[in-house]
Amino acid sequence: MAEKGYDVIVVGSGANGGWAAKDLCEAGMEVAVLEAGRQLDPARDYGEHTLPHELPLRGRQDPRNAEYERRPIGRRNYACEESTVSFFADEVDHPFTFPGKRPFWWIRGNQVGGRTILWGRQSYRMSDWDFKAATRDGFGDDWPISYADVAPYYDRVERFIGVSGSGEGVEVLPDGEFLPPMALSCGERILKDAVDGMGRRLTIGRAAVLTRRHHGRAECHYCGPCHRGCLTGSYFSSPSSTLPAAAATGKLTLVPNALVHRVTLDREARADGVLYFDTVTGEERRLRAPIVILAASTLASARLLLGSADERFPAGLANSSGLVGRYLMDHIFAVGADGFLPMRRGAKAEQAKRPNGVYIPRFRNLGTRERGFLRGYGYQGGESVTVFEHAYSMPGFGADWKASVHDTSLARVGLTGFGEMLPRHENRCYLDPNVKDKWGVPALRIDVQHGDNERAMARDMIEQAVAMLEAAGAEDITTRTKLPPPGFAIHEVGTARMGLDSKSSVLNPFLQTHDVKNLFVMDGSCYVSIGCVNPTLTMMALTARACEHLIGEAKRGNLA
Repeated sequence: MAEKGYDVIVVGSGANGGWAAKDLCEAGMEVAVLEAGRQLDPARDYGEHTLPHELPLRGRQDPRNAEYERRPIGRRNYACEESTVSFFADEVDHPFTFPGKRPFWWIRGNQVGGRTILWGRQSYRMSDWDFKAATRDGFGDDWPISYADVAPYYDRVERFIGVSGSGEGVEVLPDGEFLPPMALSCGERILKDAVDGMGRRLTIGRAAVLTRRHHGRAECHYCGPCHRGCLTGSYFSSPSSTLPAAAATGKLTLVPNALVHRVTLDREARADGVLYFDTVTGEERRLRAPIVILAASTLASARLLLGSADERFPAGLANSSGLVGRYLMDHIFAVGADGFLPMRRGAKAEQAKRPNGVYIPRFRNLGTRERGFLRGYGYQGGESVTVFEHAYSMPGFGADWKASVHDTSLARVGLTGFGEMLPRHENRCYLDPNVKDKWGVPALRIDVQHGDNERAMARDMIEQAVAMLEAAGAEDITTRTKLPPPGFAIHEVGTARMGLDSKSSVLNPFLQTHDVKNLFVMDGSCYVSIGCVNPTLTMMALTARACEHLIGEAKRGNLA
């Protein structure tokens, strides 16, 4: 590749890299976006309209398939099936490690768009209950910004990507710029009455899925398996939204199959480009630019900073604080409860495959302090009608049998908790001295574990899920009590925390590294605390805010 002059290099093409490319290209900058994965062809690679009978194993995983063998962590995710397994990173070529008794499940995408092809699309704002949590309970540190600082950028992101939802007037979950909400099912309305009657709130999920045509993208037609891709672009992904907007300016160069392994510096210790491997040919290449943005993901960006160490930054690039890789967090996840609504027996599915569920905002440690744990949690869940799945156990055949199958369909309601993990210095990632990837780059070693606070919160999540289902009249309630390892929520944040003091943080409030003024980290790395809501919307809002700052600083000549 002949080297071209760029104004900015962006490493990563997911939610944040795509947004950075859009904003900077629209500001007139020449931007190169480097992505380690391949570029997908939606016509060939997306399979949301493929019917189960058209797949060899009806979509299930084949344990004999070598692709699954190479993804022992990724295949734990519900979205990893025979038509999507290649969307997940190959863990043989791209290994990571963890201590044997402290597993971490790092689930990674492997294509232009990253995990925006696969994500759950839930999009919630943080509030000052999150940004200023330390002031309220004395644990850890406040963010150096408040909700008021981020609110205008939440507005911008929501207006562009399209978020459907319902305003609720709940302080802990600020309302946003919403498209019309999806409808609750009948069983969910029963659950809502019970939850609201307990002084809590249940609402339809706030999802980056279009309920009407928006910026040239079609509204969702409820076909179902969003994790297989979306030919209509009805849910937000960077290849369907921000990257096309960037490309429309004529200022974008997209480089797939580019595994960046080092940020390079000039004599004045300013970033001046990156080194990367072409993952197809194995060739090492270089791109130059006077501004570098890492948007590779929380863990991948930390690996890049640590792997870019030299004599000027022996502990890792921009790591004079020693905090790169520290304070790694993920939501505690997957525990909760499920039951059946007897009044809904014989119900019919109402909304085909609605790509959304319900949400119950945080209600713990708000007005009063819980005795067992700090911070709080929310729930995601909803109703699913088992129209046919129970038929295998019913004897008979013919028209009468078919009618009895329909008449005995079951409505299952479930609630799954998403809770805040406290930020701890000892929870970290670092370079493994003994393991390298296919291209000889040191792998990341991740050492994170849940503490007493997370375990106590999980117990309360289960108890309260049961209480709300019982209040709704659910029967045959079962609980999910096993807390999976960190990483399984795929909400990892931290590793390059934001702050005002370069001795106690890596980034300033505009995601600019304290140590290298023309190097930015625009992803979940900046988080000071994780809150309990899904992080992607906040990451994108912070990226929009950081890009506005970057553009202004570049115009003033302050990044040269």
